[in-house]
Amino acid sequence: MIVHYKIHQVSEYINWIYFFHAWGFQPKYAAIADIHGCDSCRAMWLAGFPEKERPKAAEAMQLLKEAHRMLNELDADFETHGVFRLMDANADGDNLYLDGSTRFPLLRQQAVKCKADEPFLCLSDFVRPLSSGIKDKVGAFATTVDADMEHLYDKDDYKRMLVQTLADRLAEATAEKLHEDIRKTTWGYAPNENLSVKDLHNEKYQGIRPAVGYPSLPDQSVNFVLNDLLDMKQIGISLTENGMMKPHASVSGLMFAHPASCYFSIGKIGEDQLTDYANRRGMNIEEMKKFLAANL
Repeated sequence: MIVHYKIHQVSEYINWIYFFHAWGFQPKYAAIADIHGCDSCRAMWLAGFPEKERPKAAEAMQLLKEAHRMLNELDADFETHGVFRLMDANADGDNLYLDGSTRFPLLRQQAVKCKADEPFLCLSDFVRPLSSGIKDKVGAFATTVDADMEHLYDKDDYKRMLVQTLADRLAEATAEKLHEDIRKTTWGYAPNENLSVKDLHNEKYQGIRPAVGYPSLPDQSVNFVLNDLLDMKQIGISLTENGMMKPHASVSGLMFAHPASCYFSIGKIGEDQLTDYANRRGMNIEEMKKFLAANL
């Protein structure tokens, strides 16, 4: 399934905390994005800061104003895009089997736990085992922006950075909206979900959406597996030889519906798991080390 969104359709899903973080602002300044309405409301928000912090807060207010102005300009000429595939799935150990044939190797936590009774998690834990004989479902997705968006304002450093940081947020916001639409309609396992955008950002929905490169799915090379499943070029995404996506403002990953599914970090792994995982991926160990350097 391929979807296209106008900028205004996804901009309300932007998580402004990460936008402001990219500009060096602490989360407390990002709260300006929650202030809607009159100028007096914004003035009261500004007055709530200690005097020495007000110049920084005023900068945040101005940055948000310029970001919204830029979003309005982008809305006239650009869109965001998503591709999604819902597949029959089963788990066999630390592997997923998708649509009966595609093996998707995963990693399991291996580091010593603070509490002895804490499980060592793997994303495959949230899918029915192959031995059950019952099919489950897993989603694969990718989202991106129009490639030309990232190359606007080549001669204006400030506007170029503004567009690039907004493009990153728009790709993530597109994933947020796409995931919501899928939960409520396409997959339909949460048809009565009624959450605010803040609830979505706080992950109060059922299921998870781990993205490639994030703590529970750290191996960037699995983008090649996802590309085989999704044919990302349909929405303008290409992969480098290292599995990085172009445009840079792109997101890919998996979707799980299990009510107990949760986000977690793989953390450090040992040589034994590295060897096992490389074998399951069909890659040599030295090559695998490049993709899992942060986990070794």
